[in-house]
Amino acid sequence: GDRVAFTPGTGEEHGWLEEILPRASVCLRPPVANISLLALVVAPAPAPDWLLIDKLLLGARMQGMRAALVVNKCDLSPEIGDTARRDYAGAEVPVVPVSAARGEGLDALYPLLQGETVCFAGQSGVGKSTLINALLGLSLQTGDISRIERGKHTTRHVRLIHAGEMRVMDTPGFSLLEFEQVMDPVELMDYYPEFAPYGGQCRFQPCYHGSEPGCAVQRAMQNGEISAARLSRYRDLLSQARQLWRERYD
Repeated sequence: GDRVAFTPGTGEEHGWLEEILPRASVCLRPPVANISLLALVVAPAPAPDWLLIDKLLLGARMQGMRAALVVNKCDLSPEIGDTARRDYAGAEVPVVPVSAARGEGLDALYPLLQGETVCFAGQSGVGKSTLINALLGLSLQTGDISRIERGKHTTRHVRLIHAGEMRVMDTPGFSLLEFEQVMDPVELMDYYPEFAPYGGQCRFQPCYHGSEPGCAVQRAMQNGEISAARLSRYRDLLSQARQLWRERYD
């Protein structure tokens, strides 16, 4: 995804790469740059790693990228789409259930991709390449789920595909993702739009929305206004952010 300044050669000369231009956004995993939309793909199998999705969503927002949550293979388990909509209600991320194999839901996804540089990211086996094939009429190699419900790494490197008004990146799947940068833990809540309506209502300021008494976000969760699962994963990330912040000078 890098943009470069290149001077073509003459005759048999290959030319010269003069400069890698400044990046508008960058991810370490998957290793891509200049993405405007990160399409996070989950499926019923392999079982969704929602903490991984939250980390990817956090990274996208820190880089100023838009994000969408694509629930593939929804024909196998419609409930996963309901879970995604419930957990990410208020998170300002569109949830699009699709079935790439059956061509279902693509009409709702396609408009989100127009004019964007899109990176499809997620676990191995969720059907990223199959989804791109269905959207763009291509024949990228795809794989099956292994007998122990783990995705196979069919895509082994990032591919940039030009298709009309879209630039689409197919990326290898992965299951582990660490924080890409050290951040002040108090800033983590800023990347959770569903927390914003409760800003300033907590007993203590600043409130990290961790275990503090009188937390308005905790109260909102108890009232069913915020997903308990999403808040629990936020607190896992808060704990990681605190540890990295403590160790930043080690």
